[in-house]
Amino acid sequence: MPQAAAQGSTAPTAKNMADTHPSDGSPEEGRDAGMTLSGTNLERAGDHNQRVTLHAIRVNGPITRSDLADITGLTPPAIANITKRLLQDNLIREAGRVRGARGQPPIKLVINPDSWFSIGVNVDRDHITLVVLDFQGTVRARSAREIAFALPATVATFFQRSVGHLLDKAGIGAAQLVGIGVAFPDDIQRAALPEQPEEYSAWGSVAVEQLFSQSLQVPVYVENDAAAAAMGEMQFGRGHQYRSFFYILITAALGGGLVIDGNYFRGANGRSAELGWLRGHDGFSSTRQLQNIVSLSALYSRLARRGYRVSSPRGLTRLDEGGRRLVSEWVEISVEALLETLLAINCLINPQAVLIGGRLPASVIEDLARRLNERLQPYAATMPAIAPVEKAVMSDDAPAVGAAILPFTHRLLPTRSALMKVSQG
Repeated sequence: MPQAAAQGSTAPTAKNMADTHPSDGSPEEGRDAGMTLSGTNLERAGDHNQRVTLHAIRVNGPITRSDLADITGLTPPAIANITKRLLQDNLIREAGRVRGARGQPPIKLVINPDSWFSIGVNVDRDHITLVVLDFQGTVRARSAREIAFALPATVATFFQRSVGHLLDKAGIGAAQLVGIGVAFPDDIQRAALPEQPEEYSAWGSVAVEQLFSQSLQVPVYVENDAAAAAMGEMQFGRGHQYRSFFYILITAALGGGLVIDGNYFRGANGRSAELGWLRGHDGFSSTRQLQNIVSLSALYSRLARRGYRVSSPRGLTRLDEGGRRLVSEWVEISVEALLETLLAINCLINPQAVLIGGRLPASVIEDLARRLNERLQPYAATMPAIAPVEKAVMSDDAPAVGAAILPFTHRLLPTRSALMKVSQG
């Protein structure tokens, strides 16, 4: 899964917010996780320390300056100077005082959600989704369109026509944007899904970031869709509960993301967790790529063969009893196709959980997770460990929201490697 690519020249004007610290979208870690944010008091380290402090406020706020010093390891004077700058730059705001303490009650600080915004885009074989995210992680506006195998020009046109309306809906101006994040499947043209047209191969020669860099003069960051979804889950979902998990993204195809000890793990060539390219049994005594079995496109094809024409996740919620029975049969086939792979994941990676997200209706994901847990249970006595399978908190919009986080992590927050240190206390 490729490193995020950036394009654009306009940076935030807030002091000390240089575009020199890429991040892997690592999860928010709180004091309950037994971790402390790692600051440094070295001379000229202000930008790093400001990023660390801003992140600590974002994760733990409302929080006092005294608590910030404890978490970051920075001195009280350093915290006082940094928070003064952050207040001047409108990145944080005061949120009242702590009551019940002796003397002058300390002031609590929180992130200012209206300080900066980002746009997240998810482009897939069957849809385009746009979201506007504030600095606190709230989706302020959303636009989506179901388009089968949209070509690059179609995607660019949709974005150009939609982004202005989206910003108006959110009530913000382009000057408040820190950047655009794009979640995009690797090798999107190679999956060879049902009904995929020949001209879809055009994606193989397109610089994706250039499709979005013309409308707004802000940096563009491109990430694999499953990686973006896993990063979104780290920031706003199960990442608060699990520091190591395997993420399964079920969309038109099938993708995966791997988080180990709070870090997104990319692998030697940036292509870790490529679940869809593995093979599994398809229910007919033969094997196929998993993405041709466990995916929306495979489910739609199965329904079409029995006379049910469905082309969107919403259509799955409107099926009659016969259609719902076919979906249940697909769930069983998917469970069997995934079983050996999940056993291998448990042995090789030992995650705390396997999370399933994507565009399936919530009830179908819950059925899939339940049946996987039931099929895995008999192996518990002979396996070192079996991780529970759960529905991800962020599902259908997870790639778009995860993509929207990228500009914040690249331009306002510290790198993961410089962020955390294990507390010895």
